[in-house]
Amino acid sequence: MSEKKIHFKIITPERIVFEDDVDSVTAKGVNGSFGILPEHIPFMSTLDIDTAKAEKDGKEYIFSIIGGAFQFKNNEAIILTEAAECGGDIDTTRAQLAKERAEASLSSAQTQQDIKMANAALTRAMVRLKAASQNNNNV
Repeated sequence: MSEKKIHFKIITPERIVFEDDVDSVTAKGVNGSFGILPEHIPFMSTLDIDTAKAEKDGKEYIFSIIGGAFQFKNNEAIILTEAAECGGDIDTTRAQLAKERAEASLSSAQTQQDIKMANAALTRAMVRLKAASQNNNNV
């Protein structure tokens, strides 16, 4: 008898970033991290800006997730997000430059709106770097 799997999809407005049957999914919701295994009860969460992980046959797949929503029902997990990337696809040089730009913007910010926008850009860049780093450690 075959082992149960989770059908997992990460979807952005532009494309399906990932779709495969996996053994587990972990992500960070706005109220904390969570993990999902096959046959889990239905579950929904608003996602924080952070990484998500899928595990399949002992291999980890790391993704940068820029907020969004997570839903699990009937062994199907879906992340709907504005932006997501597989850690292995992230251009670390570009992400590092984005981080440096965001840090410069933050240091020169003059209004609360400027600070908010610079912090958001910095968080996105750091999550992309985190996903790339975690992917390099697990491949």
